[in-house]
Amino acid sequence: MKISVIGTGYVGLVSGTCFSEMGNSVTCVDKNQEKIDFLKKGIVPIYEPGLDVLIRRNKQNKNLFFSHSIKDSVKHSDIVFIAVGTPTLDNGAADLTQVKNVAKEIGRSIDKKTLVVNKSTAPVGTCNLIEQIIGNELQKRNLDVNFEVVSNPEFLKEGDAVNDFMKPDRIVIGVKSEDSFQLMKELYSPFFRTRDRFIRMDIRSAEMTKYAANAMLATKISFINEIANICEKVGADVNKVRVGVGSDSRIGYNFIYPGVGYGGTCFPKDISALIKLSEEYNYSPKLLASVEEINENQKKFFLNKLLNKFGENLSTFTFGVWGLSFKPETDDMRKSPSIYIVKELCKRGAKVNVFDPKSMKNAKEKYFSKLDIFYGQNKYQIINNIDALILLTEWKEFRSPDFEELKNRMKTPIIFDGRNQYNAFNLTKKGFEYYQIGKNKNG
Repeated sequence: MKISVIGTGYVGLVSGTCFSEMGNSVTCVDKNQEKIDFLKKGIVPIYEPGLDVLIRRNKQNKNLFFSHSIKDSVKHSDIVFIAVGTPTLDNGAADLTQVKNVAKEIGRSIDKKTLVVNKSTAPVGTCNLIEQIIGNELQKRNLDVNFEVVSNPEFLKEGDAVNDFMKPDRIVIGVKSEDSFQLMKELYSPFFRTRDRFIRMDIRSAEMTKYAANAMLATKISFINEIANICEKVGADVNKVRVGVGSDSRIGYNFIYPGVGYGGTCFPKDISALIKLSEEYNYSPKLLASVEEINENQKKFFLNKLLNKFGENLSTFTFGVWGLSFKPETDDMRKSPSIYIVKELCKRGAKVNVFDPKSMKNAKEKYFSKLDIFYGQNKYQIINNIDALILLTEWKEFRSPDFEELKNRMKTPIIFDGRNQYNAFNLTKKGFEYYQIGKNKNG
């Protein structure tokens, strides 16, 4: 098939590349000319494991192309995917400006039967809005073109997005006609040959499914963090509680790991947008509001552990920070708890050394450009003579460090673990003072 994917962020670039891997002719489109120029040279603007290899291979095989012109790509395509950003407005709602602009361009460009697929995460009713905008543009051109808009939400995890796309656990399709559903089945069928994983539903239900899925995952994270905070008050150990709870097959272990809270674009943005959407329909989503509030407070709760130890004035202390991205295997720092914690440390006069395997460029250019921070080239370079080590992202290379090396280099062997990665008993034996989430005793 001939496919256009408009938007080359995580969703658009991964989707378009994976479609091309199955032999489709795919053009990824973005208005950012510099980004398109980089992609044409094989330079990938985001870090996503395995993505660069697929892009280079399919460019070479003439399956994958890049363009900044929506018109040129859309008019030759059978299917057009919308995968642009829907950032959060000041009032918490999703900003649909890019979606609307793309819909207008599609309406101004198509002149034959076209299936338009919305992959951007957007509120219920967005597909209807896209359909209306395209229809209005066609009317201005006095054209009667057969087109349909369907919803096909994405469920990709940053850091494992390529694997998620190539081996999906389900494909949700919100669609009106049988013809469009069958076309979507034809497109996705190569990704699973053993069993049918299509879930067909109406468009509004498909749009809601994306929000509901992210809301459930975010709820599990905030739930275990709430339990962790209670554990600290009553003298329980959340690490043991988590095992006891997760062993229940109705609950499971996924997403019940205590920490400094969730970040990224999906959970914070989608929870906020779902709350705003609910309020527009005169419903107050108390559970979702609590999920959001708990997550916002969790990074503050963690910071207070450090302040209780060192005090509010940190001008005589140096801290090392391991991990800046909101999760491992990505360079994405958007809404990462590290942003708040590093800035709060600096605001109190602390000297801060940081290291992250992939996010250093983003940190320097986008988030900490005005801060006086030392950026290490490796994890050990930032620990010399520090008063405490702060772990904020659970990268694999942080899981089993040389603790003797740490102890010898640090001024004081103190670790604040925001991801509960280490064994408190073992660290205590090694002479560390160890603080984690959900346990009121340090080493």
